[in-house]
Amino acid sequence: MFESLSERLGGVFDRLTKAGALSEADVDAALREVRTALLEADVSLNVARDFIKAVKTRATGQAVTKSVTPGQQVVKIVHDELIAVLAGEGQADALKIDNPPSTILMVGLQGSGKTTTTAKLAKRLKEKNNKRVLLASLDTNRPAAMEQLAILAGQIGVDSLPIVKGETAVQIAKRAKTQASFGGYDVLFLDTAGRMHIDEVLMDEIQSVRDIAQPRETLLVVDGLTGQDAVNVATEFNDKVGISGVVLTRMDGDGRGGAALSMRAVTGKPIRFVGMGEKMDALETFDPDRVAGRILGMGDIVALVEKARETFEAEQSERMARRFQKGLFNLNDLRMQLEQMLKMGGMQSIMGMLPGMGGMAKAAEKAGFDDKMLKRQIALIQSMTKKERANPDLLQASRKRRIAKGAGLEVSELNRLLKQHQQMAEMMKKMGKGGMMKQAIAQMMGTKGSGGGPAGMPDLKNMDPAQLEEAAKAMKSGMGGLGASLPKSLGGMSSLPSGLSGMFKKK
Repeated sequence: MFESLSERLGGVFDRLTKAGALSEADVDAALREVRTALLEADVSLNVARDFIKAVKTRATGQAVTKSVTPGQQVVKIVHDELIAVLAGEGQADALKIDNPPSTILMVGLQGSGKTTTTAKLAKRLKEKNNKRVLLASLDTNRPAAMEQLAILAGQIGVDSLPIVKGETAVQIAKRAKTQASFGGYDVLFLDTAGRMHIDEVLMDEIQSVRDIAQPRETLLVVDGLTGQDAVNVATEFNDKVGISGVVLTRMDGDGRGGAALSMRAVTGKPIRFVGMGEKMDALETFDPDRVAGRILGMGDIVALVEKARETFEAEQSERMARRFQKGLFNLNDLRMQLEQMLKMGGMQSIMGMLPGMGGMAKAAEKAGFDDKMLKRQIALIQSMTKKERANPDLLQASRKRRIAKGAGLEVSELNRLLKQHQQMAEMMKKMGKGGMMKQAIAQMMGTKGSGGGPAGMPDLKNMDPAQLEEAAKAMKSGMGGLGASLPKSLGGMSSLPSGLSGMFKKK
């Protein structure tokens, strides 16, 4: 999401920040490029025009052009205006689920991902908010639509309304409301039917369901890949039905992201969530501050910490923490680190969340530093015996040939892996002696501060949002030098999973 826009804006702002003193003509030229970049990213013309006008008003005053760091001041202004364009009222994930059962009406065109998104939101409310959820499909047109929602409900462990053939959407909505009330459910999701295009029949049906259901939330699900048309769809639904928020799907496949920038500005409704894949947990809260940071290459440290918190297992984390503090790091530890990186979305995903690293992610991929490399390295470690993984010094020529052959790879690749492990092990020893390891593990692994974990380490698993922000800030401040070259940047990041930090150290 936003890769092309981020890349274009990164080039513009690099030139601005290196230019030193700026004239108004310099700012004008830069903003023309910004406008072109926005339009190429599928941002609505009116939104792009208003955005540039707002930035120009703030960026051409003497306070900026006569500033000590004018380029950085312009970047900050663009960042602030991006947040203003993207922000809605209230917290993005604060769905109105008071006075149960709260009804959430899901609307959108056919193929936008409504049914999958309904299941994702239900899973989120069940696991993160401990809510009892009931799902009901009102789609009487699409073949097997009801069965699809029932299957997804079973997969995520929530209830679905029993299917009764021949009922209309309004009849199903009435029955769902009754079952939600008598069944003691906290939230009822009504997954409505869609069409290939907006028509009167679709709108009439949704309006009838809305009048019966009296939903607390009406969420419009829009395919982000449709670009400009997504904004038109949102406007139509908002005018005819009235929506309370938007969920953008397939944003993992859209390098432009213009729909996200245009949606809130045009409809006035907040973007609540973005779908980043087909998996049931591939749903992210749309946070304007963090999204603006990603667009401008500032990274998203909070998201990185959240991913680490969600994917690390507490018991495994504590065991690794104790080993790392002693400066111990064998090939079993390296394998767990590499597997952890894949769980967190892979190398490109992690690098995209790091400040200053967005533009380097593609360069790293071209150089062969990608998820395929991680999987090859895991395969090499799995081809070893338990003794060899615990004691890499045993690996002489004959053993290396056997291991490489077992993984279907060359001995040279195994040698690179062993050298990488050696460098990382040395780094672990230094950090363990210097006390840096304790802070790094605390920030990334979510280990406990008491009752089984090293003393004084925060429990990221149970942090509230404010505490999580603080952990992210601490992590960010400890990274230092992220604008430097790729090997130097990643080699010195103690706060990253060591599999990533050591991987780019100079061979």
